[in-house]
Amino acid sequence: MTKSENNNEEKTSPEIKKERDKILPKDPEEELKITQEKLLRTLAEMENQRRRFEKERQEAFDFGGFNFAGESLSLIDNIERAVTSFKNDESLKNNKDLDKIINGIDIVKSDLVSVFKKNGIEPIVCINEKFDPNFHQAMLEVESSTQETGTIVQEIQKGYMMKDRLLRPALVGVAKKGEKKPKKEEKK
Repeated sequence: MTKSENNNEEKTSPEIKKERDKILPKDPEEELKITQEKLLRTLAEMENQRRRFEKERQEAFDFGGFNFAGESLSLIDNIERAVTSFKNDESLKNNKDLDKIINGIDIVKSDLVSVFKKNGIEPIVCINEKFDPNFHQAMLEVESSTQETGTIVQEIQKGYMMKDRLLRPALVGVAKKGEKKPKKEEKK
């Protein structure tokens, strides 16, 4: 060891001693009191960690299938599109078995909706409701003289909630006040 290292050690030694004496006092009662406080803090921290773990475990149980449920929504969308396209197809309108096919598809759809409901997945009701950006995504504005501005008048795609969480926002059309044209332009 060099002289400078010895000097540094001598200078810091009393400082370290003071810090150590602050942490561990010489009085046994005070030392016991500090140890009890540390124990209480540790117990409180362990209890908080246990609660946090319980909450995370419950959320994992409740929302474990959240991503799967979100991706499964496309099944309902595609079933609805299929039924609509069958009903609107001119070449299929004269087919006597069309109603049977549509009824079969509707049974599959109702089974899927039933499974979703059992797992806490519900559609968001939005027609004639006030627009809420927490649940709706505005895709277009529709001029309306009968509806109040900000009211949802069209649902482009259904939105869904899973228990108390938004699974998918509803894609909607929102009413806006129609512009009144001056009378001169109306005559032209």
